[in-house]
Amino acid sequence: MPLTRWLAEYAWLPDHAEPTADVLIEAEDGRITAVTPLVGGGAPATGVEVLRDAVRLPGLTLPGLANAHSHAFHRALRGRTHGGRGDFWTWRDRMYDVAARLDPDSYLALARAAYAEMALAGITCVGEFHYLHHGPDGQPYADPNAMSAALVEAAAHAGIRLTLLDACYLTATVDGAPLAGPQRRFGDGDALRWAERVGAFRPENDHTRVGAAIHSVRAVPADQLATVANLADRAGVPLHVHLSEQPAENDACRALHGCTPTRLLADHGVLGPGTTAVHATHPTSADLALLGESRTGICLCPTTERDLADGIGPARQMAEAGSPLSLGSDSHAVVDLFEEARAVELDERLRTRRRGHFSPVELLTAATVAGHAALGWADAGRLAVGDRADLVTVRLDSARTAGVPPVGAFFAATAADVSHVVVDGRVVVADGRHLTVDVPAELRAAIGEVTA
Repeated sequence: MPLTRWLAEYAWLPDHAEPTADVLIEAEDGRITAVTPLVGGGAPATGVEVLRDAVRLPGLTLPGLANAHSHAFHRALRGRTHGGRGDFWTWRDRMYDVAARLDPDSYLALARAAYAEMALAGITCVGEFHYLHHGPDGQPYADPNAMSAALVEAAAHAGIRLTLLDACYLTATVDGAPLAGPQRRFGDGDALRWAERVGAFRPENDHTRVGAAIHSVRAVPADQLATVANLADRAGVPLHVHLSEQPAENDACRALHGCTPTRLLADHGVLGPGTTAVHATHPTSADLALLGESRTGICLCPTTERDLADGIGPARQMAEAGSPLSLGSDSHAVVDLFEEARAVELDERLRTRRRGHFSPVELLTAATVAGHAALGWADAGRLAVGDRADLVTVRLDSARTAGVPPVGAFFAATAADVSHVVVDGRVVVADGRHLTVDVPAELRAAIGEVTA
């Protein structure tokens, strides 16, 4: 890949409290090779002539955003679950209806469109929490990883990187009720057979990494948690787990095991710096200490947590306890990492009735470098020499951002303000349009197929 230069009107550089004006960014073979602020707003140290070849990026250029928690097929539910009262559990029934209808071809189409929507929103890497493994009757496809392969192909078409977090899902409840109905296609029988299937899947490309997931303490019996954790640890891959999303999960775990889900995971070796707990909406103070002391990351998904009436997790306490925070769009009620980021701050304001819990840099970190790290891409999420050349440019002249200082973009911009996206040095979005996918048309077609 030849040398490429971009001239950013503003760029948010590592260890800077606010964006820097007039920055020349150079990349070759998908890696950033130079980051040069212009001298006094004039010529770069390397000479004026280099600017002639530079692609100009009006607005604020950020590192690529990382969506650390996605269920791609949930995109089909947007706008379809708001017709009455209910809670997470009634929403889940609607989700199972969609899950029952997907096959590798329809999943490829839906995920391709969903991932392309993410690219339009400035997301350069997604963590797909994947448990839709087998056929509707629970029987494996001829290729037991056909659904995984569909997701890998979808991400390639959309132009973003993928961490496939293959989820172990064995039981329906904390006390071990068997999988039934649409849930049957999630299960592999036991953790060893899950590990065998996951171990056989080795996509040969440079945009995918395969990680592991424990769906929840509802879905993996206590005596099999360590099997999943040990596989992830030996392979050196990320391990993610849904944790304490609902009070009912906490209550059921206490009734059976005499402890919280967090304590159960700790006792079976699941927590640690390679693990990310998703949601953690209802932790005890002891849970927060366990998560923080073990350096377990926490992925917050505020737009889904509010859409499902899950509650508001104690984000500031999580960070102060020592847990790195990342962000996810989860059910894709909204695909907008700017909204997820500011919701972390704004939800804390609602919870505490005080303002000013997170700085813009902390929110940017959660949306970028921390998210990439949680997905196993430690070389992404910063505009720094040696890192992957992921650039996301946000307009500062839209109706939402006009007159807003660049440092305030996280509290003003939306996904609709993303104008330019580069992933590993390749342009994926230009002038607000995806270069290879007609996103609205493909979303309509793919969703129509599984909801008709």
